[in-house]
Amino acid sequence: MSAPVRPEPKVYNTSVPDADTMVRLHLSESPYGASPAAVAAATGALERVNRYPSPQREGLVKALAGHWGVSEDQIVVANGSDELVLATALTLGDLSRPGLVAAGTFPGYPEALERIGRGAVALPLRDGALDVKEFAHALPEYGVGYVCNPHNPSGTALPGEAYAALIAAAQVARVPLVFDEAYQEFSDPGLPQTRDFLDRDAPVLALRTFSKAYGLAALRIGYAVGRADLIAGVRRTLNVLPFSVNRVAQAGALAALADQQFLGEVRKGTAERREWFTAELERRGYGYLPSVTNFVAVRVDASGEAQDALAKEHGILVRDTGMFGFPGHLRVSLGTQDELLTFLDALDKLTTGQ
Repeated sequence: MSAPVRPEPKVYNTSVPDADTMVRLHLSESPYGASPAAVAAATGALERVNRYPSPQREGLVKALAGHWGVSEDQIVVANGSDELVLATALTLGDLSRPGLVAAGTFPGYPEALERIGRGAVALPLRDGALDVKEFAHALPEYGVGYVCNPHNPSGTALPGEAYAALIAAAQVARVPLVFDEAYQEFSDPGLPQTRDFLDRDAPVLALRTFSKAYGLAALRIGYAVGRADLIAGVRRTLNVLPFSVNRVAQAGALAALADQQFLGEVRKGTAERREWFTAELERRGYGYLPSVTNFVAVRVDASGEAQDALAKEHGILVRDTGMFGFPGHLRVSLGTQDELLTFLDALDKLTTGQ
């Protein structure tokens, strides 16, 4: 009998660097890592990986309810806010009507709505920001609305009167409104957030994540806080995937939530780095959009070409905002000061042709 033919081993293109070895300024990851307490709790949970996690995530739900001063039936935990975007699209409002979103922002909302057959209509931004009056006026014609605040990828946040107008529109129209607040922890505590309006009984909820300020991106865990009936509906949808939030993630998030001192240090460090970075941008002659988040949208006309050149020639990953339908900027995560200086020096070379 002849020897079996063995397949040739695959040869990978080693000229393309591994993303983990590059300067990662493209995903708004935290350069501060996670709370040591959260890492310890997650590590400890590995000892029980043979056991399924709690499908209802009771411990974390209870802790989040206490953190926000709401009842436990106003909290639902999921596998990152991405899972919640899909779950809300599957659940909320008149399912025969499309969803209303803003153009030039996180593509997950229209993608989820289109994928499940509801469809989506995107209103254009005005001067890089949501046209609140137009959105509020249009909302009654749709089944559900999505608003990203603080806005991704511009980094701006809605003022109080704009937020109140959107809440009022949802309440009058009885159309559920989902606020994506993934970057809210980085903003000024005085800025409005959905939690401030829950006592109005409007059909609203907010999506939150442990990926950004809490530094648990790899664990994929997020949650929603909102009106109890909306949360109940989302929970029923998520019950289709009862174990989607793993044991390690639940343990890490619970400990991270308890360590608000660490979160405060991250907030402070991020604000200081944002101030330094924007001052350095001004010194070098670059425009940018004002940000309250852990990233800054830097004005670069040929943003797509610049993104590719930075990766290929300098090993730096940033995000072309053109992928959001908002071209002309590079979204740059506030990494370490050394990483940001590396980016700035590389950008100087690209823009001057040196």
